[in-house]
Amino acid sequence: MSAQPIDLLQALERIPDPRSRQGLRHPLEAMLATVVAAVLCGARGVTAVVQWLHAQKPEVWHALGYYRRPPKVNAFRKLLLALDPQAFERVLTDWVLACLGLSSPEELRGVSLDGKTLGSTLSRHGRGLHLLALLDQKSGCVLGQASIGSTNEAKAAVELIRRRVLPGQVVTGDAMFCQREICQAVVDQGADYLLVVKDNQRELKEAIASEFAEAVSPLRREGAASGARGDLAAQLRA
Repeated sequence: MSAQPIDLLQALERIPDPRSRQGLRHPLEAMLATVVAAVLCGARGVTAVVQWLHAQKPEVWHALGYYRRPPKVNAFRKLLLALDPQAFERVLTDWVLACLGLSSPEELRGVSLDGKTLGSTLSRHGRGLHLLALLDQKSGCVLGQASIGSTNEAKAAVELIRRRVLPGQVVTGDAMFCQREICQAVVDQGADYLLVVKDNQRELKEAIASEFAEAVSPLRREGAASGARGDLAAQLRA
């Protein structure tokens, strides 16, 4: 299925506006579209977003949805502090999925489950910000992510899978995610999984090895080769 163009401004209209109606000068979807566009262009932080915006031509401002000169840093900072981050992420993820044509996939598509600690987030006597992300392997887009705080990666992975994994996708991950509840969550979504099994799950590893031993065992191949050599020798002697 080919990806269809989706209007970002229309998608952002679904997000509740946390600002007071009094004194509103700029549309919510215009300011949020600015954040999305600036980040896609490499901006990091509110100041960089505003610098990117004011470096654009008026034609770009109009395309983003502004009707007058765009706001400055304080307006963006206040908005982002008051905004519901879950609602923003949910709308953006749905928009990305629609743009990628993943809402009704027609073929197997790999998505990677992985957790990383972000650099430069370690606070004094604290811990760094650890995120669990679900990455679309074909496009390189992050389909969803969750912050690992008081919970562990396994529980966060189950919730992320329930929200973002679609039928026809294949979830891949390292041995950390080879757990019963994670695999069951993937199957419940109508998807498949391909996970690493290591020696810390010895019984499972041995069970898998025994299932494939007859087909791929080097001892079986060596025995078959020896038998073939014996048959050839017998024919030569005859």
